[in-house]
Amino acid sequence: MATARSFWKGHLRLALVTIPIRLVSATASEDKIALHQVDRKSKQRIRYQKVAGETGKVVPQSDIVQGYELDDGSYVLFEPDELDKLKLSTRHTIELTEFVDACSIDPLYFDNPYYVLPDGDVAEEGYRIIRDALKSSKKYGVGQLTMRGRENLIAMKPSGEGLMVETLRYANEVRDADEVFADIGRGKLRPELIEMAKQLIDERTQKFDPGDFKNHYAEALRKLVKDKVEGGESTEIGGGDERPAGGTVIDFMDALRRSTGKTPAKSGRSPAKTAASHQKREPAKRSKARPKTKSRARG
Repeated sequence: MATARSFWKGHLRLALVTIPIRLVSATASEDKIALHQVDRKSKQRIRYQKVAGETGKVVPQSDIVQGYELDDGSYVLFEPDELDKLKLSTRHTIELTEFVDACSIDPLYFDNPYYVLPDGDVAEEGYRIIRDALKSSKKYGVGQLTMRGRENLIAMKPSGEGLMVETLRYANEVRDADEVFADIGRGKLRPELIEMAKQLIDERTQKFDPGDFKNHYAEALRKLVKDKVEGGESTEIGGGDERPAGGTVIDFMDALRRSTGKTPAKSGRSPAKTAASHQKREPAKRSKARPKTKSRARG
């Protein structure tokens, strides 16, 4: 099996324990069929241009700025360099700052899943210890990860023989269910009807297997493509880096003991380990809460 392509490399930190890791996507898009818009007459790909709303004139990229719409319909404009200053530098460290019960996170908060792999043989022991500790404690590790200039809230959990990170939505990104369902009636229901519904549920209850479900539209579209190709209907259409992890990793067992306070750090360690254990560690900065508003940014 080919090695999964990683899109992020860095370190997993738990107190004084630091392990080099890499992230790979847990989802695949190879099976998706992409369709493009084509001019039926000229057989040219349809292209979109950025034009000014009033004049219809094409606007060069160098003249385009970002705007935030206010409640009164006016906009606050931002130059690219103003927004660049707000972007967080990519910190190549996931620091697990707290642990929560596995069942305590509402599934609504989960966003995108990524597999976590040890980056190199030296990382495997520590990786496996953290994995097994999370399994036995039935806990998720919670921390933050900076990707593409955005600080993501994440939960780390065991996944089979490995670990998985799932990005989480922040509290202000989730709508209040009580407000959404406020107009649903609360009158008493007939118990016998509820029992009948429960009986139907019981009769159809089984272990979930995602392989039992097929994307019928995708299968039909794939067959249509195949039939057209075999029928000679294909047409020529016109127009149409990973940063390596850095830093020295400290001795895992020594760091684990010192993190738990079991034993003091031993003297006489090798220079490499001593230097690594005294590397400056900056605590993760908490992002300030943003004011709530009904307005939205438009690009």
